[in-house]
Amino acid sequence: MQQINTFFTTLHQYIGGNNWFIFLLLGTGFFFTLYLKFPQIRYFRHAIRVVKGKYDKKSDKGDTTHFQSLATALSGTVGTGNIAGVALAVHLGGPASLFWMLITAFLGMCTKFVEVTLSHKYREFDEKGMVAGGPMYFMKKRLNITLKSGKMIKTGYWLGGFFAIATVLSSFGTGSLPQINSISNAIFATFGIQHIITGAVMAVLLALIIIGGIRRIAQVTEKLVPFMAIVYFLGAIAVIIANYQNIFPSFVSLFTDVFTGTAAVGGFLGAGFAFAFNNGVNRGLFSNEAGQGSAPIAHAAARAHEPVSEGMVAILEPFIDTIIICFLTGMVLLSSGVWNQKVSNQFQRTDMVVLAGSYDEHDATEAAALRDYLNNKGFMPLFTGTLKVVEGKIQNDNSILHARSVAERIVVTRGGLPFTGEITVANGRVAQTSGDLVFTGFSLIHSAPLTTVAFTQSFLGNSGKYIVSLGLLLFAFSTAIAWSYYGDRAVTYLLGTRYVIIYRIIFVVAFFVASFIDTTIIWNLSMLTVAFMTVPNLIGLLILHREVKKTIGDYWSGFRKEYPNEKFKKN
Repeated sequence: MQQINTFFTTLHQYIGGNNWFIFLLLGTGFFFTLYLKFPQIRYFRHAIRVVKGKYDKKSDKGDTTHFQSLATALSGTVGTGNIAGVALAVHLGGPASLFWMLITAFLGMCTKFVEVTLSHKYREFDEKGMVAGGPMYFMKKRLNITLKSGKMIKTGYWLGGFFAIATVLSSFGTGSLPQINSISNAIFATFGIQHIITGAVMAVLLALIIIGGIRRIAQVTEKLVPFMAIVYFLGAIAVIIANYQNIFPSFVSLFTDVFTGTAAVGGFLGAGFAFAFNNGVNRGLFSNEAGQGSAPIAHAAARAHEPVSEGMVAILEPFIDTIIICFLTGMVLLSSGVWNQKVSNQFQRTDMVVLAGSYDEHDATEAAALRDYLNNKGFMPLFTGTLKVVEGKIQNDNSILHARSVAERIVVTRGGLPFTGEITVANGRVAQTSGDLVFTGFSLIHSAPLTTVAFTQSFLGNSGKYIVSLGLLLFAFSTAIAWSYYGDRAVTYLLGTRYVIIYRIIFVVAFFVASFIDTTIIWNLSMLTVAFMTVPNLIGLLILHREVKKTIGDYWSGFRKEYPNEKFKKN
């Protein structure tokens, strides 16, 4: 597992974790924001009217209403990224990373408007009469190269195929594996129910829903999304109000270190600008998926006679998902103060590193060395040898890092009893032969467990953790439902409808297995699959920028004729 995790991490550094990917993502959103004159602001009120069904027609073709397509797309985006992803971003990059998540969302409102418009414009109806749409279809139809001789090279067909394959992979890396993993972790932490039991129950429920296809999925998500958003919103507000004295300092902290990085505070050893920027943008993308090309697959099923009208609906997604829900989660983490506090927890092996020496985080020089190492800017000698343990206490002086912090009060147990013996360590990592040993102690935590602790910091007390568990259960489960649809549409594009049932079976099985696999490995896999979808989608959008603008112009021309008395900001 450690070797697989290392491979994923290394590969991610050259793709999604590299600056070129960040600039492509933000640059595309920035370009279209200027090119289309800030549509995320000018068309916002119109988008709300479209969602309400004000301009619907009986002749519109599709499987779902505007609201159902929005709910389905939101169910695919509002998930672990809003609870666990925000916590991971703040854990890695501090408050500044939350700022970059919000910037990513603002630009993403425009990107999603463009990608949904194009995908809806070139959607198709399969042999069963169901809508099949998504970026792979506009790629297939519009990105082929015609030579001077008149011969056509099917570049769009192959690019669409690559995107579809990436979508299938991402349906596991984004929609299935991290969702059930976060659910099972939260349920175990809150109720003590074993991961495998949670996975089995949720897998059965998932199978019962996705067999019904997009219509049943839409019926479920249109009820789940509003309910879960309200519950989570009320819980978050309770924590923020209970820590009212920290509201202003927490808000200010988003901006004070934006271009310098977050300094060390508490157990947090600090993060430079590049680290906060990179993780904020990546987590923002994972949360709202703007530019990834996933939501257009859901929106393609919407009943609409104009593709731009569905693009309008998509503007609301990053706003609801990131600017509202993720911002609330971030304020909960910052105002409660738990993001930089060490708490008692069970260590995950992939988050553990045994150093060759002993380091004091309160010593400025040694803390700087640790910070540089954690931010990939410096070298730190790692331990290779044997750790001696007596009655659960490690006798060596070696410092152990867990979750990017110096771990304290470490206890090693086996079968619930204090362990006595020796533990083999190679290049800072505990050997796999020690797999039955459990390490507990005090350190920083991240992802869903961090948000869970933050929600207990109000008048609700420990009851607050149930809101996170319920929120994760509903958010993550609805995300898995939506992504199963994205995956089966990609399979339809690649192989036809006959193989969809096979895909669904594999999807459910993987969903179950992921309930008891290491969290860190799953997050690293998800970051890779997101990048594999995003890159071809963004390239396609940029190539077709003129067509996008013309399509929007045609929409407003027709709208003026049909609704001459309707007030709207001129395109």
